[in-house]
Amino acid sequence: MTIELLAPLIAILIVSVVAHEVAHGYIADMLGDPTARLAGRLTLNPLKHLDLWGSFIIPLLLALSPAKFIIGWAKPVPYNPHNLSDQRWGEALVAAAGPGVNIALALIFALLLRIGAVMPAGDVAVQIVSAIVYINLLLAFFNLIPVPPLDGSKILAAILPFHLEARYRAFQERVFRYGILATFVFIFVFLYLIWPFFFRFLLFVFELFTGMPLGV
Repeated sequence: MTIELLAPLIAILIVSVVAHEVAHGYIADMLGDPTARLAGRLTLNPLKHLDLWGSFIIPLLLALSPAKFIIGWAKPVPYNPHNLSDQRWGEALVAAAGPGVNIALALIFALLLRIGAVMPAGDVAVQIVSAIVYINLLLAFFNLIPVPPLDGSKILAAILPFHLEARYRAFQERVFRYGILATFVFIFVFLYLIWPFFFRFLLFVFELFTGMPLGV
């Protein structure tokens, strides 16, 4: 990663995670829970969403590391699941909204690459638009991993049979008790055990979306 691209990549990541969180809040509001709206979190103003660790420190450390992997997060948008009109699928819908927005953004900017709107290849504009596609795909699929507190864990809990759902929610509660420690453990395991397979999957989806290999 070149130092010239570091600032744009961090900016793209921040905008993408903010869009992700706002999507959670909007769907919760549509389903009857105004918590995020009343807290002033239904805004794209990054100052309302940024998290010191998730939006700055960890992305910067990863960007400067040899990991070739950058991820981050914003402060979770608050919502009360008991207020949702759909008690069976509401939490899953709210959880899916974030990755859904990231996939939509990836598709929109991938279309720009396909129609040549930011050509010629190798131009800085191509690199930046490619980064938008890649980072949004990374955020979407990373958050769909069914490990608490990621969105995939809430989606999985909604589709599990009742007896398995109860056990899984108990597991979620145990993970939440460890807070930032659990986050660091998961990132470590992800980087050293899961990332090679996950990266190959991302490359496949990136090429499927854009019609070009990553790095062009």
